[in-house]
Amino acid sequence: MSALNHYLNRSAAALAAIAERDLSDEMERAIAAIVSALSQGKALLVCGNGGSASDAFHIAGELVGRFLRERKAYNVIALPANAAVLTAWGNDYGFDTVFARQVEAHGGPGAVLLAISTSGNSPSILAAAEQAREMDMAVIAMTGDTGGRLKPLADILLNVPSAETPIIQQGHLCLYHHLCEVVEARLCG
Repeated sequence: MSALNHYLNRSAAALAAIAERDLSDEMERAIAAIVSALSQGKALLVCGNGGSASDAFHIAGELVGRFLRERKAYNVIALPANAAVLTAWGNDYGFDTVFARQVEAHGGPGAVLLAISTSGNSPSILAAAEQAREMDMAVIAMTGDTGGRLKPLADILLNVPSAETPIIQQGHLCLYHHLCEVVEARLCG
């Protein structure tokens, strides 16, 4: 078996494990929370570091722009996107609170934080989740298998049953593409 086929088989096994875990109830709750927030003009704030920051950009791009339908833009902000805030706040106060500060600025009751961390232990993501909870926001966490320290801070946990970062990220992509598709369909009526 080639290295590529071996990797693809591992990826397929991880996706099968997600299906077996059956995150349907958690996904439905996540979709309902996001639809509720966006339909009321509240924000969906998305954060992550590294590859998960790229996922935050991807999600915001799909929901501000379009996923499958022509429709109005939704109030979705990828928190890693503002380089001025990240570098100014990180330089003056430390990187651990760069997302929490932006949650404070853009969040509020009825808004939603989608916090992405493959380990569930990223200090900047944990601080953002804590800030969101203080502000009566729903917290949706996308993590790896255990959920890490983010799990108890989350109202909804979408965890991929793997400890391998790239495999977790592939699972996250499938989960958030489904989330974007259904959110868009429901908001379009």
